[in-house]
Amino acid sequence: MEISSRARRWPVLAISVVLALGATACGSSGEGDNSGSTKVKVGLITKTETNPFFVKMKEGAQKAAEASGAELLTAAGKFDGDNEGQVTAIENMVVAGVKGILITPSDTKAIVPAIAKARAAGVVVIALDTPTDPENATDALFATDNFKAGELIGQFAKAKMAGKPAKIATLDLAPGITVGKLRHDGFLKGFGIADGDPSVVCSQDTQGDQAKGQTAMENCLQKAADINLVYTINEPAALGAYNALKAAGKEKDVIIVSVDGGCTGVKGVTAGQIAATSQQYPLKMASLGVEAVVKFAKDGTKPSGYTDTGVTLIAGSPAPGVDSKDAAFGTANCWG
Repeated sequence: MEISSRARRWPVLAISVVLALGATACGSSGEGDNSGSTKVKVGLITKTETNPFFVKMKEGAQKAAEASGAELLTAAGKFDGDNEGQVTAIENMVVAGVKGILITPSDTKAIVPAIAKARAAGVVVIALDTPTDPENATDALFATDNFKAGELIGQFAKAKMAGKPAKIATLDLAPGITVGKLRHDGFLKGFGIADGDPSVVCSQDTQGDQAKGQTAMENCLQKAADINLVYTINEPAALGAYNALKAAGKEKDVIIVSVDGGCTGVKGVTAGQIAATSQQYPLKMASLGVEAVVKFAKDGTKPSGYTDTGVTLIAGSPAPGVDSKDAAFGTANCWG
C-alpha cells in the first residue's frame, strides 16, 4: 500500500486502512482475549509496490506471517526515493502497535530520525536489502552482500574480456543510495580497477528503471561508440541497455552484467541479453525478518548485527576461474 502525505493530516484514517490491509494479507486469526486479537503485528515498508523484487519480498513476509500467526501491515513509497512516504508509514505503524518494522530504506540517511523515534517507542526495526547510514541506526540488517554481488559480476566480466582492452559504461542507481554504491564499488574491485580508471568511459544514473536504462545507454553510446562492457545496477536497467544496443546494432559486441536474479532477468541471461547476473533472495530476507520480530514479541530476544541472505552468480556460459550456476538454477530460484 502506498501512503501519501495526506496520511500526515488524517493519521487515524491512514492507520485504519493499513490495519485492514494487514489483516487481509495474512488472513489467519489468532486466539482472542477481552481486548481483541493477540496476534503479533509486524510492519513491512518497501521502497515501491511495483518492483518485482519488493513484490516477492512482500509475498515472503505474508507467508512467514501466516506461518507464525502474526498480522502483517504493509506500506510502500510512491517511488524509489520517497522518504516522506516511508516516514509517514513508520509513524502510522508505531501508532498501530507493531512490535517490529521491516524496512527497505529509500533514503538511507534521511530515514534515520524516524527509525530512531520508532526504536525509542520500543519497536524493533530491521533493515532489509539496503542498510541505513549509519548501519547501526537499525537493530539488525538482513540483506545480500551487495558489494560481493558487484564483485562477482566484476570478476566474471574480467574473465570474459580475456585481456581485451575494456571500454566500460556503468549504469548506476542514484547518488547517495548505499546499495547502489556497494554494487558499483564491488564491480570495480572485481574487475580490478578503481574509481577514475580511464577504462570507464561513461557513467549514468538510471534509478533502476528500464526506460531510463535505455536512455542512459543511448547517451553513453553517443559519448563512446566503442563501449564493449556494461555494468548495470539491476536487470531492468540491463534490459534497457540491451534495447539501446540492439537499436544501434551493437548488441553482439557488448557484454552486459547485472545484479538481482529476478525471473525476467534470468530469462535475459537465457536469451543472451545479459551475460551474467548476481542473484539475491528477497523472500528469505522478509521471512527471516518476520520470524525475528515474532521471536522478539514472544521472548524479548532482539535481532542484531548483519545476516547475509546469500548471493549466487548466474551465467549464460561460465567464465574461467569464476564460480557460477547456470540459467536453469537461476530459473528455479528466481523471483518476480
